[in-house]
Amino acid sequence: MLVITDLSVRIAGRLLIDHASVQIPTGARVGLVGRNGTGKSTLFRTITGQHHADTGEIGVPGRAIIGTLPQEAPNGPQPLTEIVLAAHTERTALLAEAETATDPHRIAELHTRLADIGAHSAPARAAAILHGLGFSHEDQARPVSEFSGGWRMRVALAAVLFREPDVLLLDEPTNYLDLEGTLWLEEHLARYPHTVVVISHDRDLLDKAVDSILHLENGKLTFYRGNYTTFERTRRERLLLDQKLAKKQEAQRAHLAAFVERFRAKATKARQAQSRLKMLQRLGPAPARIADEVREIVLPAPAKLLSPPIIAVDDVSVGYEPGKPILRRVTLRIDNDDRIALLGSNGNGKSTLVKLIAGRIGTMEGRITRADKLEVGYFAQHQLDELDEGASVYAHVRRLMPDAAEAAVRAKAGAIGFSEGAADTLVGKLSGGEKARLLLGLATFHAPHLLLLDEPTNHLDIDSRSALIEAINEFPGAVVMVSHDRYLLDACADRLWLVANGGVAPFDGDIDDYRRLVLSGDDEPDDKASRGDKTPSRTDQRRAAAEKRAELAPLKKMINALEKKIETLHQRIAKLDDALADPALYARDAAKAAGFAKERADAASALAAAEDEWLTLSAEYEDALAG
Repeated sequence: MLVITDLSVRIAGRLLIDHASVQIPTGARVGLVGRNGTGKSTLFRTITGQHHADTGEIGVPGRAIIGTLPQEAPNGPQPLTEIVLAAHTERTALLAEAETATDPHRIAELHTRLADIGAHSAPARAAAILHGLGFSHEDQARPVSEFSGGWRMRVALAAVLFREPDVLLLDEPTNYLDLEGTLWLEEHLARYPHTVVVISHDRDLLDKAVDSILHLENGKLTFYRGNYTTFERTRRERLLLDQKLAKKQEAQRAHLAAFVERFRAKATKARQAQSRLKMLQRLGPAPARIADEVREIVLPAPAKLLSPPIIAVDDVSVGYEPGKPILRRVTLRIDNDDRIALLGSNGNGKSTLVKLIAGRIGTMEGRITRADKLEVGYFAQHQLDELDEGASVYAHVRRLMPDAAEAAVRAKAGAIGFSEGAADTLVGKLSGGEKARLLLGLATFHAPHLLLLDEPTNHLDIDSRSALIEAINEFPGAVVMVSHDRYLLDACADRLWLVANGGVAPFDGDIDDYRRLVLSGDDEPDDKASRGDKTPSRTDQRRAAAEKRAELAPLKKMINALEKKIETLHQRIAKLDDALADPALYARDAAKAAGFAKERADAASALAAAEDEWLTLSAEYEDALAG
């Protein structure tokens, strides 16, 4: 059991954790959540002893091993498998001792312990973990120094997972992974045999891989049983109760204050007034926890939509070295309202396809046609490193508006989330989430017709990710996205393209289907599709189905709009029911009560009509797909 008692932690004089206490049961799989900047990573550093606590204690069972990702990625000439195996220091030491031991009793002890920890099956287990994180059999024999920083962090993740510490602490592990690696990690953590605490803003991981949530808010830690969806529902109910309590307490305070004000000067009532004054003082502030509003994300709409297709790719081969194309014979089209997610393991060409569409690289063969006056917005995580750390947000916006008035530049900075003094903050002092907001604002500055998003959710907390989802769904242009955030893809993507085997093919299915495909170990399209063979195949059938869905996109859009309308009406009816359930309303304002009753009847009629229309259109859509 991990026990935190009366813990207080400060960073640069700022109190992040304030006399917090919590007990995490042994074997629990816990998601640590909270807004960016609340102190989640600081809590991890305090648990591992890297940061000193002001007060309190952190207790773990004796001899328990705490494992966490290192701050620096491994490097050097050792093969990946050797680095992962070396992470299990006890196994390494026992094997070394077994080579030289001569005492028969000690030899027996060594071999018994080696059997207990599965030492001889360790190479196979290390290989399986590396494979799950995206390393091929050939990759596993290569020196770690040959890989980029992101891939080397995957090796570090593989090493700590292989070691299987008693308490595993993971801080945003999916930031280093693609969707396929994230799906594998989600499955692996769900079966982890010891205690694990993971900081993550990935809702799907928090729903499928953990069995409890630890929430850090206002310096306090609160433990919830269940996954993130259960936590969110429970916390919403608790917030509602707190708000009702606050409202009731405020009314009580107002009543006591009015009595004191009215009678404190009357001798006959002075004692009662003093009594109520003491009651008022004892009442104290209301314990309401009002959730902070997250800043919305706005994706500016293009002034005018273009005639489709906005991009047509015809039999294109593309790559970086002459004669060595990464993608071959690619044929596709993008229309105005497309929402396309690119699937496929890292290294298969997703980023190459995005760069081709963005016009960052040219074709080796074939033809790509872009609509006249097409404006493309391109957001990629590597661009965060290209921001000028020594310049302010205002300076970055000013570079795109060199002739604009001061007020116009500041208004634009405010529109992308940096109002007033925040616009003067140096980029080097922004959080990762703030940098991502700035980069997204700069990428969409010219109101693009097509928005390309390559891992847009890294560094964004859950609420900001929800704001991004809402912004994407309201954006009238086309969106092509690459993301390991399955929740984002589920919420936004209408079409899935699988990039694999040097080709691009529509994936006929949803993210759940793809998850099953990845976990089965077969995430490649068949060879005929990747070679462009015209013989009918499973991939051809998927492509035909995807094209049919594209033809039905306007109908699907109407269905989605009706779903939003139905949800809004349900929420409005619920609010009206709450208001009408208050007996005091009828005595206080009968006309208002009658107005609410009429509004509820109208909303109920509108709901019934919307549901009927939704049923009709949904049946039409399903019949068209089936036909």
